[in-house]
Amino acid sequence: MDESSQIPILKGRKILLGVSGSIAAYKAADLASKLTQAGAEVDVLLSPAGREFVTPLTFQSLTGRKAYTERDLWGDEAHVLHVGLAETADLFVIAPATANTIAKIAAGQADTLISLASLAARCPILIAPAMDVGMYENPATQENVEKLKGRGVHFAGPAQGRMASGLTGHGRFLEPNEIVGYIRQVLGLGGPLAGKKVVVTAGGTHEPLDPVRVLANRSSGKQGYALAQAAVDRGASVVLVSGPTALDVPVGVQRVEIETAAQLKIATLEAVQGASGLLMAAAVADYRPAQSSEEKFKRRQGAPKMALEPTEDVLGAVVDYKSKSGEPQMIVGFAAESQDLLENARAKLREKSLDLVVAI
Repeated sequence: MDESSQIPILKGRKILLGVSGSIAAYKAADLASKLTQAGAEVDVLLSPAGREFVTPLTFQSLTGRKAYTERDLWGDEAHVLHVGLAETADLFVIAPATANTIAKIAAGQADTLISLASLAARCPILIAPAMDVGMYENPATQENVEKLKGRGVHFAGPAQGRMASGLTGHGRFLEPNEIVGYIRQVLGLGGPLAGKKVVVTAGGTHEPLDPVRVLANRSSGKQGYALAQAAVDRGASVVLVSGPTALDVPVGVQRVEIETAAQLKIATLEAVQGASGLLMAAAVADYRPAQSSEEKFKRRQGAPKMALEPTEDVLGAVVDYKSKSGEPQMIVGFAAESQDLLENARAKLREKSLDLVVAI
């Protein structure tokens, strides 16, 4: 297995994956593959209807482990199969979960391998619904969903989109990558940062030159988004203050969108209230035009001449706020340098009164 693709929170975790009879079952094969590549041990429970869409051999080939069907209930391990699998699992994921499967679990029925395992499970349960919009919005299904949520069952989706029937609405199965995000969030509950609020800033700021041009930098935002995901993996409540980026927001993260350094300062000072830590990974522009043009610069007019002025010292403002309020408890800064890395990083650590600085 390629260790570079492994995800620490999933490595060595035992995931029980229940696959029921939905056209989305083919995506469950991709989900099983992604979890296995991430380092998890995936045992699949395949319903009779799910088996009509994807064979046990498919899952066995992707996970390297046996995929269980109803037939296994009547084998030599019948009296302990569902108990053994459910009690040793770190998480029971039912994806896709049909209206019928959700109804059985809500009613406490024990007539299928999946419903049996859900009753025997001592681990968290995560359900990813997949059904037509009318079935999902039906009051009976909604009542079952709310009943399960009240019992502490977690849900991933469904999304809104086009169904196999051609109708559009809620009921669409989430993409496997999104479900992996929900799995990470659920597994992270109770982690070392549980009950703590962590603020992460990410991406670069854009300072407008005119209505279509900006002063910016090459920040992709990847580092900040990865830090936000890592905090979720450890159970934190995460607020991500992000500059412009095309990255997907990690599941469980609250994103606050900003564009300029001035907006970043306001959003960060608001976000750190009640926070345990701030990871200041955003790449803030040091300068902005003293006055931006209300009209687009035309090339034929020649190169524009403009004065620059310093942007807000966001990190300094947060440090000052901490000295007065005690929040956040810890501030981590980042020093991206092209020369004298350690010397400049130490100077930033000292001058900004940071708890930690990351030198890049």
